[in-house]
Amino acid sequence: MSHFINRRETLVTEAIDGYLLSSGTGRLARLDGYPHIKVVVRQDWDKQRVALISGGGSGHEPSHVGFIGEGMLTAVVCGEVFASPSVDAVLSGICAVTGTPGCLLIVKNYTGDRLNFGLAAEKARQLGYKVELVFVADDIAIADAPHPRGVAGTLFVHKVAGHVAATGGTLDEVQAAAADTAGAVASLGLALATCTLPGEKVNNRIAEGQAELGLGIHGEPGAKLIAVTDARSLVATMQEQLQAHVPVEGPLAILVNNLGGTTPLEMNVVVNELMRSAWGSRIELIVGPEGLMTALDMRGLSLSVLPLNAMRRTALLGVVQTGSWPGARSVAPVVIQPLPAIATTTYASSDDPQTKRLIMAIAAALEQNEAVLNELDRRIGDGDTGTTFAAASRSVKAAMTAGTLPLADANQLCLAIGDLLGKAMGGSSGVLLSIFFTATGLELGCGMSLPAAFSKGLERMQSYGGAKPGDRTMIDALAPALAAWATGDLSSAAKAAVQGAQLTATMNKASAGRSSYVNAENLAGVADPGARAVAVAFQAAAEAFN
Repeated sequence: MSHFINRRETLVTEAIDGYLLSSGTGRLARLDGYPHIKVVVRQDWDKQRVALISGGGSGHEPSHVGFIGEGMLTAVVCGEVFASPSVDAVLSGICAVTGTPGCLLIVKNYTGDRLNFGLAAEKARQLGYKVELVFVADDIAIADAPHPRGVAGTLFVHKVAGHVAATGGTLDEVQAAAADTAGAVASLGLALATCTLPGEKVNNRIAEGQAELGLGIHGEPGAKLIAVTDARSLVATMQEQLQAHVPVEGPLAILVNNLGGTTPLEMNVVVNELMRSAWGSRIELIVGPEGLMTALDMRGLSLSVLPLNAMRRTALLGVVQTGSWPGARSVAPVVIQPLPAIATTTYASSDDPQTKRLIMAIAAALEQNEAVLNELDRRIGDGDTGTTFAAASRSVKAAMTAGTLPLADANQLCLAIGDLLGKAMGGSSGVLLSIFFTATGLELGCGMSLPAAFSKGLERMQSYGGAKPGDRTMIDALAPALAAWATGDLSSAAKAAVQGAQLTATMNKASAGRSSYVNAENLAGVADPGARAVAVAFQAAAEAFN
């Protein structure tokens, strides 16, 4: 699988520098020491409060660098992709930001992180630094796991501990708040496809139609495979697994985390299902849905649930200044406002036998040619042009039969037909012809002659649609027909329309419309179906008028 990288050896250092370049002046810096020391720190840090350090393997962006700032982390120690940072890197971070109040290390419960952060803490204590650790083990995927993994629930710990530290808490107070939160949060992931390491082949271990419940943020196999049905059942399954780790009563905060490759559209569906679930009335605060602790491009999501008390609520709502923390927001109901009162135009019906005969003839011809036009469209499009024009014809005929058309008033008739086509005729053709007739009606209302008004309607239609003669659209029949009508009669207009439609069969490139996606070989010798429909309409009009 291809990736936007230069070399795997420099991927993380280049990514960190890219983040720093876009983070804004005066916010963040990195310690010297690339490539082995990859530590990002706050530029404005004065060591007068308890420092918070976290980190781990890269590939989880925006974790962890995205959460450095006032109210959250002080420094982050980055490893290579999915690899723990070294002891020296962690120790460098501790020494860079720790003052007299001390430092808390927030560590995800993976063996490499425990060992490297733990040994760094011991070395820092030897050097006289006050250092404490909190291990986060929020993943409940595997029952009775001796060492549950630390996953996205770690972000709740960052936020709560960061608030206590920012408000002047002592190291003991910050550690206690962090440990309290780490012990209360529960997380579970689910994915439709696992992640792909940069430069490696796609891992297809999860079959189509299946999801893996409880896989880790490094792509580790989950607890089990389940069938994919719909979002509601998947959310219900996750909720059922988490339920044993969540109090049966009381308000909750929930972090809805995109593991990297799930679309925002799907993530919002998940939120909607959460609010419709049994937890819906209990969810007071929500973080996300966003990619917060990702797993590269994993097509999945995770839910982290934290029971709320006064301290946690206050801490989660505290203001932060970071690049990526979206904030904990109160769940808001869906507010529905009434539709605006849009004035609808009514038309005074009137009769005119000649106009009625003309319209009936055009409608009948388009209906009779439905199959022919569909077959023509099938060769270069989706095969519905005939049906589209026939549906419009039936709609106009129905209005005429109901006696609601102003047949004796050309201005009002064109406006009424424009309204009808906008509602009854599908696709872009319906919108374009609605614009055409509406603009024509407006010009007629200003006293313009019928051929001249139709020409103005064509101008407006081209202005919005973007097509011009020669682009292989209905305009290739409509434009010459209107030009001929302006200096002659409907018979000459019909002849010009037929010739224009036939000419489109020689055009091997379309610059607008659906045919613009079709290659020259398939276009050759096939007339544009929209242009052919226009020719059918003009021929029927000429015959009826004569």
